[in-house]
Amino acid sequence: MGKYIIAGIKTEYEPRFSLLRERSRAYEADFPDSETEIKVNLSENFLDEQLKLYPNLTREEHEYMWTGEGFYNEVLRHGGMVLHSSCIEKDGKAYLFSAKSGTGKSTHTHLWLEEIPNTRIINDDKPLLLLKNGQIFACGTPFSGKTDENINECVRVRAIIFLHRAEKNEIKRIKPSLAVPLFLAQTVNPHIKDYANEMLSKTDEILTSIPVFSLGCNKNSGTGKFVYEQIEKELSNED
Repeated sequence: MGKYIIAGIKTEYEPRFSLLRERSRAYEADFPDSETEIKVNLSENFLDEQLKLYPNLTREEHEYMWTGEGFYNEVLRHGGMVLHSSCIEKDGKAYLFSAKSGTGKSTHTHLWLEEIPNTRIINDDKPLLLLKNGQIFACGTPFSGKTDENINECVRVRAIIFLHRAEKNEIKRIKPSLAVPLFLAQTVNPHIKDYANEMLSKTDEILTSIPVFSLGCNKNSGTGKFVYEQIEKELSNED
């Protein structure tokens, strides 16, 4: 089995194909078998079944996708959960932009890269939210969608922003109760009841601890800088 440390969690899985193998290289590690915390083992029969259900994907793509799915289910037992989002870091603070696929999450975070100094992508598709010592961190993982933009680091979360398209840029803070359905729609929903209860508990802790915003935005130049400044203006009184 290949050994990896992802968000500080000692993980094992065995890549058969180059897609998963290459994207996991930055997370490779060496540790005793007894210290393994998460092990994901996809059988050939499982991959056969997925190919029948989703023949538009290659076997290599199925391995990559379902290994990530297995990791994100198991990580619930270790204080973490995934949020389908594009996560960007600015000066040691992480901002997560979440929405359904095709809305423009990556487009928006790349405006930040262009318009705001000292920014970088933590994970462009599925960062891990990790609850540790009363704080919440966004962590890179090998599972970052089509772009493979991720780094093997964890950064404390500053804000979560749920994005939708709009002609005019407008951002507003929302209550945790309004954010719950938005969050649950963009995370991995486990099939095991105990894991589902863990997911709901962590969702509540995250949304009551981290400022959440609703953002309507366009793709015009200056949008990234505008959004960053508005978020920091809102949160400046809480620092």
